[in-house]
Amino acid sequence: MFGLAIHGGAGTLPRADLSDAHEQRYRAGLAEALSAGYALLESGGSSLDAVTRAVVLLEDNPLFNAGHGAVFTLDGRNELDASIMEGSTLRAGAVCGLTHIRNPIELARAVMERSEFVFLSGAGAEEFARTCGFEFVPQSYFFTAARWQQLERIRGGDATLSALTISHVGTVGAVALDSHGCLAAATSTGGMTGKRFSRIGDSPLIGAGTYADNRSCAVSATGHGEVFIRAAVAHDIGARIRYGGRALRQAVREVVLEELPALDGEGGVIAIDPRGEIAMEFNSEGMFRASRTAGGEPEIHIYRTD
Repeated sequence: MFGLAIHGGAGTLPRADLSDAHEQRYRAGLAEALSAGYALLESGGSSLDAVTRAVVLLEDNPLFNAGHGAVFTLDGRNELDASIMEGSTLRAGAVCGLTHIRNPIELARAVMERSEFVFLSGAGAEEFARTCGFEFVPQSYFFTAARWQQLERIRGGDATLSALTISHVGTVGAVALDSHGCLAAATSTGGMTGKRFSRIGDSPLIGAGTYADNRSCAVSATGHGEVFIRAAVAHDIGARIRYGGRALRQAVREVVLEELPALDGEGGVIAIDPRGEIAMEFNSEGMFRASRTAGGEPEIHIYRTD
């Protein structure tokens, strides 16, 4: 048994704000990333390789808030965060505040595999990247007109925008189980439009936005990062399975539909357990998501009932 699930962000996604053509572009982007990651699993590849590949493709897609197409800080910069974890040894790597790395998830993996550390930030993370031979890209690489327009609206005082409207969501992630029984999870984001003070959300924080443990499950989260941090969402789901005897879907529903709303938290998670069971749950209007398990067909969804 093996399987893969991916997400491209959760939030307020009114159907009226998503044209048919735009929706098809999102679905095509999810399908491409799912297919690439699944192909690695199908050929006997590792869950780490599958989640890395899927997230790289989502980082390269300007529709999503990660890599090329990341949102802008209030002063017009891009600050990128990512994390990755594998479930057999609980190895993990994370980076935040990147400004010149095309695919932050690849650097997070390098931190995990090529250093004695777990979490590196800003200039230090990029100094480490240089020692590993990473190619640096100019800030202009991340620019998209749509993201810049969102920033301009926030700078202009547009009160109708929030961090979880369709214009702003797009944190990406993937979870996988490989044929060797190993779980992995990965998450990458550009953060919140108009953020200040080098704000960091849950995406690069192990236990909040990302977690993987072969004894329970692998989780990648997306949504209101401050609440996901406070609730230690990714680890909490795994703990409910490991110590509380919950089934995957029950654990996910308890956290996403009960714990998060109690803290006024909006968003969702994708998760997979050692049996290949997949859960994709959210308490917002929608979540860009896709999944496929061995022998099954791809499933791609945006809304709860589509």
